[in-house]
Amino acid sequence: LSDRNVTDPKYEGRITLFRSTGSLELRDLKLSDSGVYTVIIITANGIQMTGNTRLQIYETVSVEVNPSNANVVEFSSFSFFCSSSGSDLSFLWFNGSSEITPSDRVQINTTNGGSFLTIVNVTRYDLGTYWCHVSSFVSSNNDSASLVVNYGPEETQLEVLPSQDYYDEGSTVTLMCSAVSLPPAEFSWLKDEVALPDTGPELTFSKIQMSHDGSYTCFALNSETLRHQTSQPLIINVKKNPDSSGLSAGAIAGIVIACLVVVAAA
Repeated sequence: LSDRNVTDPKYEGRITLFRSTGSLELRDLKLSDSGVYTVIIITANGIQMTGNTRLQIYETVSVEVNPSNANVVEFSSFSFFCSSSGSDLSFLWFNGSSEITPSDRVQINTTNGGSFLTIVNVTRYDLGTYWCHVSSFVSSNNDSASLVVNYGPEETQLEVLPSQDYYDEGSTVTLMCSAVSLPPAEFSWLKDEVALPDTGPELTFSKIQMSHDGSYTCFALNSETLRHQTSQPLIINVKKNPDSSGLSAGAIAGIVIACLVVVAAA
């Protein structure tokens, strides 16, 4: 045999043969390096000896969860997919620090080198950060994704400040609407079932008038869930200010002076 080493191109720069000890060193291992390796030793007296060994290379675990950020509507169904590469993989799912186990609403299906986490009838309490942890007997890795659950509007309520049975003309009255909703609800207003141009959670009359007397409701809309809810009506009763005659101070003074002149003439 020749004393010259002959190296296959795919091992070029990655392999060293130590003839004195019969050992072989492999560097920068690749999956393609897996297989059966054979060593042939020829002694000084020409006896040939052969030995075999198997080398198995395992891929380092990589993980990616999709989608990485999800917005869903409450009571819909949703899936995260955890894709991974590696050998002999084991999958675990976590919500925060709590491990997720299958249930009537939660399904975990491991197939094709990945894992599907499916939540049926998602509720607002399912929101949070989800982790996919993948491991093999040589390495492990994880990736996370966030879940936002949009819900509402619910419990739409209307209140008035100050709370009174009647309001004097010219006083300040504020109607306030609230609703349980994510994202926050958008509000519009109705008076006697007719839409007003006003929007927002508050409707304020800095100087309330008799024309403002009526039944008010607020309409709450969630732009993500496309759900809406109307509050119970609230009655606003406006009464004329007893201190107001409808005449200006100058007019009242003129009338008083005229009356005095008439009385004096008489």
